[in-house]
Amino acid sequence: MSDIKSLDDLKSAVGAAAPAAPAAVVRTPVRDSLGRAYATGKRKNAVARVWIKPGSGKVVVNGKEMAVYFARPVLQMILRQPFTVAGVEGQFDVMATVAGGGLSGQAGAVKHGVSKALQLYEPSLRGALKAAGFLTRDSRVVERKKYGKAKARRSFQFSKR
Repeated sequence: MSDIKSLDDLKSAVGAAAPAAPAAVVRTPVRDSLGRAYATGKRKNAVARVWIKPGSGKVVVNGKEMAVYFARPVLQMILRQPFTVAGVEGQFDVMATVAGGGLSGQAGAVKHGVSKALQLYEPSLRGALKAAGFLTRDSRVVERKKYGKAKARRSFQFSKR
């Protein structure tokens, strides 16, 4: 190693040895042999397995149309959110199987799965989906009931006598 006697010598030595800033991670699309992207979405106790492929915007959940399975308009809106944020409404067909939890949790699980699958199918959509918070798993689940309590935290009514 050469003799370093001043700050200028140190700067030149470090500048020569240090590589350039690391390049940004280049993400490649992840698709199966049928041209689909697969992802698992979770919310509360619901788990959704989601496949997306280019199509007309048809959404099938557990073998039923989205409007039949998720009858409430709010739940249908939750499912459409990733497509609106990414700006690809009506461009992908979704096939999802979902189990566990209630309808609200299942809708959130499918939304999470669709977001992850969209990002895998087209990595350029990742920024918009991440900024909207759709790629983050909402880890909140129902707190368990404790013994000696009426519910998770609620105590029985106190009586002096």
